[in-house]
Amino acid sequence: MSPQAPPTTIGYASTARATKDRKSWAVPDPYYPEADNATLVGESPVMQKIFSIIGRIAPTDSSVLITGATGTGKELVARAIHDQSSRRNSRFVDVNCSAIPETLIEAELFGHQRGSFTGALANSCGLFEKASGGTIFLDEIDALNLSAQAKLLRVLQERTVRRIGARTNIAIDVRVISATNCDLAQAVAEGRFRPDLYYRLRVLPIHLPELCTRGEDVKLLIDYFLKIKSDRRGVSTRRFSPGAKRALNDYPWPGNVRELENVIEYALAIGSSEELGIQDLPPELNPAHAADGPMDIKGILEAYMSDSVPLAEIEKRYILSVLQQFGGNQVKAAAALGIDRSKLYRRLKQYGVMAVKFLQEEQNGMQLRSWSNKA
Repeated sequence: MSPQAPPTTIGYASTARATKDRKSWAVPDPYYPEADNATLVGESPVMQKIFSIIGRIAPTDSSVLITGATGTGKELVARAIHDQSSRRNSRFVDVNCSAIPETLIEAELFGHQRGSFTGALANSCGLFEKASGGTIFLDEIDALNLSAQAKLLRVLQERTVRRIGARTNIAIDVRVISATNCDLAQAVAEGRFRPDLYYRLRVLPIHLPELCTRGEDVKLLIDYFLKIKSDRRGVSTRRFSPGAKRALNDYPWPGNVRELENVIEYALAIGSSEELGIQDLPPELNPAHAADGPMDIKGILEAYMSDSVPLAEIEKRYILSVLQQFGGNQVKAAAALGIDRSKLYRRLKQYGVMAVKFLQEEQNGMQLRSWSNKA
């Protein structure tokens, strides 16, 4: 079945509802698809181009290499390709290569026979066997060591796997989609990644844009995340005040869509009214705090040297700039400043910083806390 052209706003696919007669890119609602089914949201020209590329390459079985910064949605693109392919009724196996210990990566990917190494108490099929008939997604492919790269290359060439300790090969039928947020070409030049594997994986390359280049998609994503997260909580959809909207639109989003989603979740947890204000955003998005704590340390020092700013104000700006650098994390900020956390806490309370989040390490894990400005 040839894919239809995607709608102007949202690219959508669903493994859960895949059927023979399902329409490509079909959505139950043109603006807010169900949260569990939505894959990509955007109406900017660059995202429309991504949707078009997905629709064209999905019907093929060629290997795909997805590149892009952290948080741009590489796994979502991989799932969309799978859901638009003829393999959509088979398994989609996602693998985070960096999360598997180096000593276990080959056993996880290719399987092992009983007794082939200490702890191998039974025969086990690898993830490639489990994905046979479907798609395997190798995220952070650059984390594979050279030995695992060599075996992966053989799998791609011969379409077979040999479990560790086995003497026979097992035929597999799997499409390989890989992803990375680093420059694989540079890794090849430095000898950290095999060039022959690089070209095997990069048959169909897709590069995902950073959120700061997607224009009005930020507003669309804000509304989208507000709705789906409110729906999950079983509450009415909340809204941002004009000031909070300006802060969200002006922020450069270095963490891309993932960071935006986390900010929305934070605001919903911190805010207590139907309208979420600037005080409900993390400190790095609060313009008032940014003005009091600029990231330009050179500017802070120049202001002090010219006697235009009192020493106490210099200290305040420096502390807040370090706090911003670590995303409001007091543990990391205190360590960077070389002071005790309790001292940093007192300073921030003295400055009247609103809704500052920090992660406090304890034996039972990490806690999220906040306070309100009572000035």
